[in-house]
Parts: sequence; C-alpha cells; structure tokens
Amino acid sequence: MTSDQISVRPQSSVLDQHGRAMGDLRVSVTDRCNLRCQYCMPEEEYSWLPKQDILEFEEIDRLVDLFIGVGVDKVRITGGEPLMRHNLHELVEMIARKPAIRDLAMTTNGVLLSQHMDRLAAAGLRRVTVSLDTLKPDRFFALSRRQGHDRVLGSLRELQQAGFTSTKIDTVIMRGFNDDELADLIEFGKTVHAEVRFIEYMDVGGATRWSMAQVMSREHMLAALSSRYGTITPITPDPTDKAPAARYRLSDGTTFGIISSTTQPFCATCNRSRLTADGLWYQCLYAAKGIDLRAPLRAGASHDDLTELLRSSWQQRADRGAEARLAARERGRFIPIAQLKEDSHLEMHTRGG
Repeated sequence: MTSDQISVRPQSSVLDQHGRAMGDLRVSVTDRCNLRCQYCMPEEEYSWLPKQDILEFEEIDRLVDLFIGVGVDKVRITGGEPLMRHNLHELVEMIARKPAIRDLAMTTNGVLLSQHMDRLAAAGLRRVTVSLDTLKPDRFFALSRRQGHDRVLGSLRELQQAGFTSTKIDTVIMRGFNDDELADLIEFGKTVHAEVRFIEYMDVGGATRWSMAQVMSREHMLAALSSRYGTITPITPDPTDKAPAARYRLSDGTTFGIISSTTQPFCATCNRSRLTADGLWYQCLYAAKGIDLRAPLRAGASHDDLTELLRSSWQQRADRGAEARLAARERGRFIPIAQLKEDSHLEMHTRGG
C-alpha cells in the first residue's frame, strides 16, 4: 500500500517515560559528506552504509506518514550532507505536500546549495539551516579539510531572493579556534537575513578529538557578546516550541540563539528523534542502539503493525543522554575509535544532526 492510498491524519502525540511527546523527526538521506569537519569527521577513513540498505524516497515517504500518525509535525532533512543525495527535490516534494507537516526544513553545509536552490524551492522547501563555523577561508579549510568557503557564503546571500525565509546559520564554537568570531558571525547574519545559532562543541558520535577544554559555554558566549553589544535580553520561549536554542535579542532587535547541549542540556523537553538513511530510528543523539524500521518495512509489515512499533517504542523511551554525559565523573571521548569503526551508526554523519 502506498502513502497515497492511506489517509494520514495527525494523531495526539504519544508520550514517553518522561512525558515528552513525539514531534520533530530528523530524516537523514545519506551518510556521505563532502567535508571532513574536525568536530564531526576527524578521522582519515570511514565505512559507508551499503547502497542496498539505503531507503528509497518512497520508503521514506511511507515512514514519514507513519510518524505523522503518532504525532510528528516537523521534519528536517539531514545527512551527512543531504545535497549529495541525487534528486533530493523529489523527496522534498513528497513531504511538502503533506498537510500535517507544519514545518519542513533542511540542514546543509551549503557547498552545493546554490546549484540546487531553485529546484528545492519549487518542490516546497521554504526553510534552510546552513552550517558555517567561520568567516575566514583559511580557518574553513583547516576545519573541513576541503575548499568551498566562498560557495557557502554565496549560497547564504542567495537564499532570500530564492524565496527562503527564517534562514538560520549553525555555528559550532570551539575555544581557541573560532570563539573570537561570535560578533562577526552575528553581523554577517544581518547581511543575509539569517539568525545565527551558536552550538556548544558536543562529545557525540565521531567527535574523537573532543575535550571539555575546547567547549565554550553559553555563559561565556553571552559574556563575550555583552562586551561588544551591551545588554542582551533573553527571549521568553513559546511553551509549544521545543526548539533546542535559547534565544536572545540585542538592543537593535537582532536575535540569535545558543544551543548549550553540553553544559545545560535540554533533555527534559526534547521531542526529536532521528531516522538514518538506512532506516534505523534513534530516539536520542547519545543512544547506542537504534530501532530497525527498514526490515519490517521491506518485509511487508502492515500500516497498523508499523504504527504500533513506533508507538510502543516511543512509550518506552527514557533517554536523557546529554544529562547523563553532564553527570559523568570523568568526561572524555564518548565512544572509542575502535568501536566507531565497528559500527558506523554511532557516527554523527550517519545518524544526522
């Protein structure tokens, strides 16, 4: 049965063991990436998911319908780098036509964005988050070990004219590397009509070079920005908005956000889960194991059976991974390199951001 043959209506959200409703689904469409950023893919070699295991767009479309049935109303397309997946606009069109999805977005590193922008917009994508960690070309190359900084900046300058709104720039802040660019990035964001979100360096997945000494906390970011801008006013969040960023306003009205998953986790309200490109469902970014949805899907499981798998699995969810990491007596590398090499699903580029 195809998704067109199923009448999909959003149901009341299923609650997990901590009373958190399902709402936000991150859909990875590939584990491949055209950059090798030090905080995500610092090693020289990686194992890729077998091609035959990668979900077809029609399979993703059906799974999204199932997730809608248990409360999901926000979908974010991720990777790896999602624009490395051929004809991605076709999947965007499938998801964009679902009335129950109130927010469809994509996270990209921006290198390939300009050449795909018009087709994505025509397919129904309206919101993009671009990862940009530095405004300095030499730093970009040192961090990513690839060229393309000028293309990222160019893509950001073109987004508004292409019809995209509510653009965000995601910046991972690493002490001693780009912590001197906080204000510069906010100023650049003003020129491209984008809100910057600073992200504390996290010890997830393949961050094999992570150390607490490299983490710049929300508190220290705000102190640094206050020395430049003066009074910074916290924005009271909408109680229905479970977005991870704490948002702030400068005196000129400019807004920005800080995602402080490392020092001030938001596990208590986290409603997001992740679907890998090969159909494993992870209910926490720190989860060691995912739930295989590809196998029952390809084995012909019914709509009701798959829905019950989603419902019962979420009801058993008790993950508070970032809080557990914060409470750890000794906090070093989260997953040993040898273990990462044995299971590529533990990598951030496989399970999506």
